[in-house]
Amino acid sequence: MPEVIFPGPEGRLEGRYHPQPMPDAPIAIILHPDPQFGGTMNNRVVYNLHYAFHKIGFTVLRFNFRGVGRSQGEYDQGIGELSDAASALDYLQAMNPNSKHCWVAGFSFGAWIGMQLLMRRPEITGFISVAPPANMYDFSFLAPCPSSGLIINGTADRVAPPKDTHTLVSKLREQKGITITHEEIEGADHFFKDDEAHMKPMIDSVQGYVKRRLTEGSR
Repeated sequence: MPEVIFPGPEGRLEGRYHPQPMPDAPIAIILHPDPQFGGTMNNRVVYNLHYAFHKIGFTVLRFNFRGVGRSQGEYDQGIGELSDAASALDYLQAMNPNSKHCWVAGFSFGAWIGMQLLMRRPEITGFISVAPPANMYDFSFLAPCPSSGLIINGTADRVAPPKDTHTLVSKLREQKGITITHEEIEGADHFFKDDEAHMKPMIDSVQGYVKRRLTEGSR
């Protein structure tokens, strides 16, 4: 998978770019967990999400936020990281001007950044938020949430407890004009450590959801 370096707000950003042969393939960016706790674009959940999207026909980009790996800059509490995500989306769109669908997927801290990106970029048609840390970060900016998406978490998540995820989902479901789908993986922790019991069902759910949305062609 080609390694790419593209311009970010604080210097270059390092990514992995996986194009499709069709010029009008849908595009997706995948956002990694908190750099302060060792989050990188090669995190298992992020890596699996990347390939999940690619397998169903997306051109996909995942990248390291500022200060991670070969990406320049330093950690910026999520503010700069949101700008990094916007730059990554700019780069992906510039490479794929004929794409009709644009998705964002994020894990943990990356889910929080991804949902902020939705608010800035009306062209995003769908989102996947894996284990959003609703207990640690304020998600009240989603008013209103501009697009439909899937929120997925494990029932045994101690980092981002399920009760906080339920509260977030309930709030988002009060909004009109979008559909928030919520799925839980029984027994899974924050990192979906068990490949067969937790990671695979999570990825299957994501793929099933995205395929459905693509065939509906809906927002």
